[in-house]
This record gives sequence, structure tokens and C-alpha cells, in this order.
Amino acid sequence: MTDPDTGAFIWYELMTPDPDAAKTFYDAVIGWDIALRDASERGMDYRMIRRSDGGMAGGVLALSREMLDGGARPAWYGYVHVADVDAAKQAFEAAGGTVHFDQTMEGVGRMALVTDGQGALLYVMTPTPPAGDPYARSDVFDYKKAQHVRWNELSTTDQDGAIAFYTGLFGWRQDGTMLMPGMGDYKFLYRGEGMIGAVMKKPPAMPQSNWIYSIGVDDIDRATAAVADGGGVLLEGPHQIPGGAFSAVCTDPQRVAFGLVGPRVES
Repeated sequence: MTDPDTGAFIWYELMTPDPDAAKTFYDAVIGWDIALRDASERGMDYRMIRRSDGGMAGGVLALSREMLDGGARPAWYGYVHVADVDAAKQAFEAAGGTVHFDQTMEGVGRMALVTDGQGALLYVMTPTPPAGDPYARSDVFDYKKAQHVRWNELSTTDQDGAIAFYTGLFGWRQDGTMLMPGMGDYKFLYRGEGMIGAVMKKPPAMPQSNWIYSIGVDDIDRATAAVADGGGVLLEGPHQIPGGAFSAVCTDPQRVAFGLVGPRVES
């Protein structure tokens, strides 16, 4: 039986050297409540991102000096549910990508950090269902709701090659385009009947192919003002997008790129 989450983005994770600063920044911008570190906790510093509806939006991993020295860099990462991590790893390698590590965590599941053939990083994961809830479903992605990731955008050096790869591996489909002046076609991605994101050509200013995740907010103007007030940078927007919402691209104080999507609330 196929897991209903197969091919879905099931988790998002911020890797940062300063999780306390991340809490201050993202709580103000998004409306989350990122957990404080438990002083009694030992080992890895990992904090859950709590939404105001009581659900979880993802996690924050503190990057240690050892991790940074080993090449880890602050970024947002998405996790895609796969039925077989080994098969997914092989597919990424066959497409010219790289497997960076493969880990199994008791009670969480098995995951691998991979790079596709164009250099974009992503996690593939086979999760372990929560104890007592074998049919639990992830709700971290929602196309319409605030405090959820609302859009998954891949900027890549090989737009058609990336689409062929990801649709073949994850069962997504590409349907519909929007012309971006000077940038070519913006090609939409679907999982089943739901739109999950798009693939575009990598802008010249972007160092490498990359996934950018756009987070839903209640008011795009309030949120972008909070970005600036919190030491982040507004790179693009807000621009109106199909459907009437507005989008923006920002960086947080640690220069991690992310997007915002939400309505413009008239005062």
C-alpha cells in the first residue's frame, strides 16, 4: 500500500548558528513560537517551530562550530517523503547528484541529505509514524494558510532536466507556465491535484541551484516591515501573484534566504 504522503514535503528545517536570534526574528515575522532550548538537554540543539494553531511548522537545528568547519551552511531545507531512501539516493546519484549523509533516528525515521544534478540540496525521508498514531499526516505545507510553508520554488541551471528528474522520482507533474520577463518561463509543479511550487531558471546572481521555501503570513506588509526591523533584508517584492496574494523574497539576519506569501491587509 502506498503511503498517502509519498512525494509530499513533510518537514522543513532551518539550520542556523544562532537559534535564539532565529526565534526572535521568525516569531516576529511569521507569528511562530520557536521553542527555547531545554537547559537539561544534552547533545544536539534542536528546537520545534510551533504554530499558533497548536501544530508544528518544522524545526530549527543549531549549527555547531564543528558542523560549520565541516562545510555546513545556514539555510532552510525541505524534506520529501519517499517510500525507499536507498532507491531515492541511487536516483540522485544516477542523475549526477551527491549523497551527503544517511541517518536513521529512532522514533523519527531514516533520512538522507542529497544534492541533485544541478547542485540543489534536499532531504529525502521515510518517517516513523508517531507512537499511537500510525496514520498521522504531515501538515507543514499548505498552499493557502499562514504559518505554513505555502510554496516550494526551485531555481536551477537545467529547468527541463530538473523537472524530468523530480516528476519521475516523486510522482509530481508539471502543468502550466507563467512568463517572467527576462527570466523565461516559470513552470508550475503539482502533487496530485494540488499545486506545490514551481521551477525557474537560476538567476545569474544566485551562486548555485537552490530550493527557496515561501512561508505564509497574515499580512505581507506587516511581515516585510518585521523583516527589516529584525535585521533581515528584503530582496524582492512584495509583488502581487496570481490569486491576489503578494510574495516577497528576504534573508534573515544570518543571510538565510526564504520567501513570504500573504495578503495585503488594508488599514
